[in-house]
Amino acid sequence: MFDNASVKGSEFLRKMKAVARRNKRTYRWVAERGSGSHGTLYVGTRFTVVKDLKKELGPGLLSDMLKQLGIRKEDL
Repeated sequence: MFDNASVKGSEFLRKMKAVARRNKRTYRWVAERGSGSHGTLYVGTRFTVVKDLKKELGPGLLSDMLKQLGIRKEDL
């Protein structure tokens, strides 16, 4: 989906919302539950921390976040 390119945090949240809806999982973004510009994203029973929504997420960080949420890159 992202072709190993970096993606902005806000775009990642939009994609994750669509994945959660498609897989009938709950989706919740809590901007206050984080340090500074970070926030916590809950998808189903899993969660990950998303850094500043305006900044790019590199391919390594993106991969780790998907792993924490239990979502394969192909599912995006």
